[in-house]
Formats: sequence, C-alpha cells, structure tokens
Amino acid sequence: MAPLPPASPAPHPPVTRPGWDSLLLALLTVAALQINGFAQAAALPQRVGDVLRHPILGALLPPAGYAAMGKLGPAPGDPIGLLLNALALGWLGVYLVVDLARPGQLRRAVQWVALVGVLLCALYLPAAKLILLRQQSGPAGYTHDGGVIQTEATIRFLLEGRNPYVEDYVDTPMAEWGFGDYRTALYHYPYLPWTFLFSAPFYLIGQAAGFYDQRIVYLLLMAVALALAPRLAAQPAARRALVIGLGLNPVMTLDLIFGQNDAFVLSWVIFSLVAWHAWRAGQQRGAARPGLLALSTVCYGLACASKPTAWFFAPFYGLLLIADITASHALTWRSAAANGLRASRALLARGWPALATFLLVTGPYLLWNPAAFYDDVWRWSNGQGETGYQIWGWGASNFVLALGLVTDRFDQWPFLLVEAALALPLLVWFVLRQWRANSPALACWHYAVFLFAFFYGSRFLNENYLGYILAFLVLGLLSSDPDASAPPWRDP
Repeated sequence: MAPLPPASPAPHPPVTRPGWDSLLLALLTVAALQINGFAQAAALPQRVGDVLRHPILGALLPPAGYAAMGKLGPAPGDPIGLLLNALALGWLGVYLVVDLARPGQLRRAVQWVALVGVLLCALYLPAAKLILLRQQSGPAGYTHDGGVIQTEATIRFLLEGRNPYVEDYVDTPMAEWGFGDYRTALYHYPYLPWTFLFSAPFYLIGQAAGFYDQRIVYLLLMAVALALAPRLAAQPAARRALVIGLGLNPVMTLDLIFGQNDAFVLSWVIFSLVAWHAWRAGQQRGAARPGLLALSTVCYGLACASKPTAWFFAPFYGLLLIADITASHALTWRSAAANGLRASRALLARGWPALATFLLVTGPYLLWNPAAFYDDVWRWSNGQGETGYQIWGWGASNFVLALGLVTDRFDQWPFLLVEAALALPLLVWFVLRQWRANSPALACWHYAVFLFAFFYGSRFLNENYLGYILAFLVLGLLSSDPDASAPPWRDP
C-alpha cells in the first residue's frame, strides 16, 4: 500500500496591502503639524509664557511637568501644543497599524475613531488653545483680523442697528492688528452679510455665557461639513480620504486655527453639494424629492451671500441643476439649439431659490447704502479709492511689481485683462466638458482650476485662497457620481 502524500499546508490568509488613504493621512497630518508649529513659533512669541499663566491651560499638567518641559522646545514650543502633536501622531499610528488588519466592520470603525482623534488633536484642540489664549491676552491677540476681529465688530454693529459697510473699524480691536500702511481693511468690510447674520445668534449666546470667539462658528460648521462630506464618495477609503483631505488640508487647517473664514463659505457649498447628490440619486431611482433640490439651492445662495469666491462656482453648479437634461442629450450644435430653451427654463425653475436667498440676505444692505456696499465688497479688493487693497500674495502680480510696472503696491494696473485672458477660455472649455460628463466631481475640479486661474492673474492671490482651492480639488478627485450611467469625467 503506497504511503499517503503529506497533507498540504493550509493556505495563509492574504496579507492586506496598506491603503492609499493611510499614506494621505500620514502626509497631511505631518504637514499640518509642521506648518502650524512654524506659524505659531513665528507669529506668537509670547505663547509659552501665556500658556503657563493661563488659568485653564496652565493647570492641565502638574507643575513638575511644566518645569521639565521648560520654556524652549521644538515648534510649536509650548507644552500643550507639543502634547497635542504627540497625541495626533499617536492616533495616526493607530490608523496606520489598523489599516494592515483584515478588512471588516471593526477595522473601519477603528479607522474612523483614529481619524477623528487626529482631527481633534491637529485642528480642533489647537484652535481651542488659541481661543483660550485670546480670552486672556485681549481681542486682538491669537487670531486673524478680518475673519474674527472684524466680523465680531460687524455683529456688534448689526445688534446696534449700524451699517457695517458704512462704519469704519478704527475704534475696534482691528486697529491693534496688522502692518502699518497696509491696514486698509480698517475702512472696509469686504465680506457679505450672511457671515455676520448667521453668527449673530451664537454671539448672543456667547455674550450671555461671558465667552465668545468667532472661530467657534467656523469650527462647528466645519464639523458638520466633515460629517456630511463622506456622502459624496462611493467607496469606504474614498469617504475617509475626503474627510482627511478637507479636514487636514494644511493651509486651511492653519487658517481655521487662526480664524480665517474660508471654511465658512466652503461648508455651505458642501451642504449644497450633499443635498444635490441626494436629490440626483433619488431622481435616478425614480423617487426624486424636490425638497432636497430646494435645500441645495438655498445653501448655495447662502454661500454666495457669504463671500464672492462662491460666485465663481455658479456656471458649474448651474449645470448640475440640469444634469438630467445634459445626460439625455449629446453635446452637438443641433442638440444645443433644440434643447437650449428647455435647459434654460429648467435652470430658472430649479435655481431661483439660490438667487432669491442671495437677494434676501444681501438686498437690504445694498438698498441701505449702495455706494458703501459696492465700495467695501468690490472696489476695495480692486485697489480702487484712497484706501484700496494693495497688490499682494503669491500670484502673477509679483511680476508687475518686480518689473517696475507700478511705483508701489497701492498703484492701479489692468489686472482685469490678465484675469479675463487666463480664466475666460478655461470657462468656455470647462462648461463644454461638464456638459459631456455632468457630475459634482467635475464641477468641483473645474471650479478649483477656474478660480486658481482667475486669482493667479488678479491683484492678489493670498495663501488662504490656495487652501480653499485645494479643498475643491479634493472634492473633485474623490466625489462620486450618483448617475451610474453617466460617462466618466476623466478623459481616457
């Protein structure tokens, strides 16, 4: 009798490959911590002593711990900031290790917990630290001028019945912030009314509690936006990556910690996209809910009533509102002529709530004093008038300065011609492309590139605009299309 062959060893379970979302989280966490640390070290020289003297922050560790850490350390330097960095990296380590475990519900749950831990320690708690330090040091410290100091002043003007577009800010804490001759914002409020109208109830609650900082509103809105954003993606890794890319965008993270207001308008656009996505998915299933579309348009109208950067999304958002029409007709001259009237009627019928919302919010201030409203919102940013905004930022305007085409940063120069030459051809091309593949992903990507081209050729391209643009590149790359029959938005 022949011997039995040896039993073959049981096959090993497959080894899980590391996920690309883990790499993204590692890159952005380290970048956000590094940039935030350098910024605090450069801009807040008194932070270590202020932390030690603070009644809350100074009591978080035993005196021996503060003594051992001393008054000098790696950026950000102060003991609380260093511990938050260590906690953020600890949660990052949990995410990276768990990512190598077998797929399943438990792994996904732990990854979400770890991701929330990173966001708390790299974004929310550092912002809370600066909020507390500001309460101790004064309203002009540990924050940003326009997004926090000036907006809080406009809320007070609102409650006093004064027009923030008429008033100046020389008698507010704004006068303690900025760089000499470049403080022209003391005479202008360049943002739109929804920013302070929405914030006013929170201000009243804060005043009753004896504590308010405008960043609280931005952080709360961003938390809701991050909670809703995964609905725009289809795959689990893409959902987590969407939260990672939006929440740990290194530029916007820093801006949100210090209190710039780009997260405010970004949140309302995300709310609009999430509602549109749910409406379109229901339409595809034959169960469209018009209320979701109305909610989407109202949220977009509120975004437009917050900051003019949202206006540039209008062509691409308008195409999304007629996605069912563009999906059913190929892009030809004949179809465009035949269906143009139908598309225009549908766009008007579906999009009017956005326009009505915008006019309802901004109209009273426009009627109150049209010249002051126009001067603050538009003329100032174009550098017009005695106190117009200077040539500034990282864009092509630096060539105008370097070549001596103006005598100083406050001179006029025809930047509008450069903006039009760069942005208008892209706009035409992008509209045609989105008609072929009408999806929120393509709308967001087109918007980001279009906005980048416009601001690159403008009078100023501030770094916070780049953070806002990066957020829409993330949305454009990771958002899914609720219409499974639609062609891919990427060219083959």
